[in-house]
Amino acid sequence: MTPPPDAAALRPKLTAIRKAVGDVFLGKPDVVELALTGLLADGHLLLEDVPGVGKTLLAKTLAACLGCSFRRVQFTPDLLPGDLTGSSVLKNGAFEFLPGPVFAQVLLADEINRATPRTQSALLEAMAERQVTTDGVTRPLGPPFLVLATQNPYEFEGTFPLPESQLDRFLLRLSVGYPAREAERDILLQHRTGEPTATAVLSPADVMGLQALTREVRVEPVLADYLLDLIHATRDHPDVRLGASTRAALGLYRATQAAAVLAGRDFATPDDAQRVAGPVLAHRLLTKAWEQGGRNDAGPLVGEILTRTRVRT
Repeated sequence: MTPPPDAAALRPKLTAIRKAVGDVFLGKPDVVELALTGLLADGHLLLEDVPGVGKTLLAKTLAACLGCSFRRVQFTPDLLPGDLTGSSVLKNGAFEFLPGPVFAQVLLADEINRATPRTQSALLEAMAERQVTTDGVTRPLGPPFLVLATQNPYEFEGTFPLPESQLDRFLLRLSVGYPAREAERDILLQHRTGEPTATAVLSPADVMGLQALTREVRVEPVLADYLLDLIHATRDHPDVRLGASTRAALGLYRATQAAAVLAGRDFATPDDAQRVAGPVLAHRLLTKAWEQGGRNDAGPLVGEILTRTRVRT
């Protein structure tokens, strides 16, 4: 039987990882907090924003601070599934499997929507099952295994939008945004001699311990019902064509537990759920405005649902 995680030993490591990532990725503590939420919840992250705001830097810094192996793949229209998962080559009269970059513990799928659906789908098994099957052989990934994918939400020429089934595989969608002026000034000074680098403050074993600690967080039945109230409200909203799935409900549950851990508690509260509901749910909803040719922006709808859904007591 696996022993329970040592909360007293693991909680100081959260302070260390916050500081280590924040010292390199400046001016966005809320983004760092959400990225750590995804990590603790053992989920994948979709970083959606304009170019040049630090999406790649966040991924590289997080991997370095975790002490995990890291690979970056630039997704392009000519990228093949085998370029991602690996392939078998003939060597000394026998076929030998050469692992692809997906076998890293932290994978950055840069501009994921520029690859064809065939290549995008190669990530589905890896993200959902933490394994890759090639030539009839199934090979495990990690642990830990974290995918961070980026995409530009404005330039769609030559892109292949992610289908709802693949968007649903991402636990959180984050928007980095432009930094405040003072933070941007600090960034200029920090980069004067080149891009800063981070050092490991955790190990893969620490990551797995924190994920186990997250699964131990207590969620009272009344809070679970509140989470389901939020999920069902997305399905009943008049402006939503496709509501949140059961996978989304599970994701909201796990992200709520992770938010509690980051707040230093072993029990979850409605405030934890409200902090993560937007990043967990907005990218999973299909709005009726999108059907009419508008942009599929469900963030305001999730905010409205949070405002009008009563917290159970």
